Amino acid sequence: MNSDKIIRIGGASGFWGDSSVGAPQLVASGQVDYLAFDYLAELTMSILAAARMKKPELGYATDFVTVAMRSVLKDVVAKGIRVVSNAGGVNPEGCAQALRALAEELGVQVKIAVVTGDDVMPLLPALREQQPPVAELQSGAPLPARVVTANAYLGARPIQAALDAGAQIVITGRCVDSAVTLGILMHEFGWQADEFDRLAGGSLAGHIIECGCQGTGGLHTDWQAVPDWAHIGYPIVECERDGSFTVTKPAGTGGLVAPQVVAEQMLYEIHDPAAYLLPDVVCDFTQVTMVQTGPDRVRVTGARGLAPTGSYKVSATYLDGYKTSAQLTIVGLQAVAKARRTGEAIFERVGELLAAQGLAPLSRTHLEVLGAESGWGPLAAPGALATREAVLRLTACHADKRALELLAREIAPAGTSFAPGTTGAGGRASVSPLIRQYAFLLDKAQLAARVVLDGVEVALSTLDSPALALGQGRGDGSESNQAEAQAGQARAAINTESAATVELPLIRLAWARSGDKGDTSNIGVIARRPEWLPLLRAQLTPERVKAYLAHAIQGRVTRHEVPGIAAFNFVCEQALGGGGMASLNNDALGKGMAQMLLTLPVRVPADLAWNLTTQGDRS
Repeated sequence: MNSDKIIRIGGASGFWGDSSVGAPQLVASGQVDYLAFDYLAELTMSILAAARMKKPELGYATDFVTVAMRSVLKDVVAKGIRVVSNAGGVNPEGCAQALRALAEELGVQVKIAVVTGDDVMPLLPALREQQPPVAELQSGAPLPARVVTANAYLGARPIQAALDAGAQIVITGRCVDSAVTLGILMHEFGWQADEFDRLAGGSLAGHIIECGCQGTGGLHTDWQAVPDWAHIGYPIVECERDGSFTVTKPAGTGGLVAPQVVAEQMLYEIHDPAAYLLPDVVCDFTQVTMVQTGPDRVRVTGARGLAPTGSYKVSATYLDGYKTSAQLTIVGLQAVAKARRTGEAIFERVGELLAAQGLAPLSRTHLEVLGAESGWGPLAAPGALATREAVLRLTACHADKRALELLAREIAPAGTSFAPGTTGAGGRASVSPLIRQYAFLLDKAQLAARVVLDGVEVALSTLDSPALALGQGRGDGSESNQAEAQAGQARAAINTESAATVELPLIRLAWARSGDKGDTSNIGVIARRPEWLPLLRAQLTPERVKAYLAHAIQGRVTRHEVPGIAAFNFVCEQALGGGGMASLNNDALGKGMAQMLLTLPVRVPADLAWNLTTQGDRS
């Protein structure tokens, strides 16, 4: 057994719609053994299901075949690079057929495996009758009547089996984003289902690269420090047998690989870092450490794992009427006031027209003035109201598509009827189905993954790792007594009357990134220096975070500690107006939540503030 073996995996896509430069850049670098593609957000499955209803041969991420693989297929075959992708969506076999046709066109031979078994739709009739009934994970709501898609997040073991059988390209349907990487490592290192620490390390490697350039400087708090955005490098993980790995990028590319960048991505869109639930392992990232080992090289160690639960998470989507959004630009003095009056007039007029036609009122409406910091609520800067160019954004929902088509027709008339300086209407806003997400748990015994390699079924191992009862042995959402004691000590230190203090914005002391899971937003906050963690612990309480962002957060805020990287992860419930397509907010994915929190005033000793100013930690 070669303990020095290194497997190099490039993250070539972070979502369906990512740049076309990723795969060619990674292949040309000569620095990868594998390409891993992630395409599937929750709502992507609904888009793919709608596409397949119109054309049965569709239902997969077509860009994988027509853009990514067309540009690199000859090279990956020639260089022996293997590919794993969840581009299959709701039609993995259709994706494989399209790829086979491309290979034939290009004159190359390639072994393609397909992983299926994630589709839960055939089980829905029985699930509606089961006791106890199915309940949504956050709200407890019953299973909706009009389900469009229902797919379980499968794990890495079917991918491992496909690679073990000799597949050069593996196409899956819905699986955990990190599983496309973990399956590669299980194959290459022969990891067993009960090697939980190694599985956690491999899952973390997959999590770091699953969002593309977010692991190499994309969305970084200190964006000014990230060079050459136009040529930003896609991430590469160089993985070792023990589960540790080094994050890097192709030589000569833009971007930045540094501990703070990788730390931001580690906390992105997870909840409890001590119990990150995946199908193959429950991950504990709290003791993970990150060390800069060279230019654009960060070594990551310390992931720990526990046995997985006995359930798959299922992401379902269902129809709940229709939705439309429209925008107008308002120019000139008092642009914000003009925009607001315009929006109110449009909604009033449409309400009367609906009543005249015997249609119900709009079920939900939302008026935002972009450029006036509408999304900031009471945190908005007073000067934003003085802007002389604002964008009016109107969003509405209704059960009847005709009502929203009427609203869409009434946007453009504002250009001649209402405020001076009204422009930018563009074409008439489209009306689309309003698709909501619904997540629930499903006993793993009710699903069976299936792997087919060029028409031949691949046998899957029946070995199952012992399941851990949900929540057993890990955090229950509260912080440890030790952490609370530390917080008390830090409060006492900060509140001493003898210490002169001043206020600074949080961004001077921390990096942060936010993301979404349904209607929940998480905000990862990483101290710029580990010794500042007690100060932040004392002042960044869940209560203060909720109070500061009260205009956005309707539910509970939970703080989780991640001492290995001197960080906290705040989980903010009911924070995104329903989340995804159900949200009427311009920022439906919570991307701005961290940016708002970084303006939170933090009281620090005067000598620290002076040092920050003179040493230029953050301007």
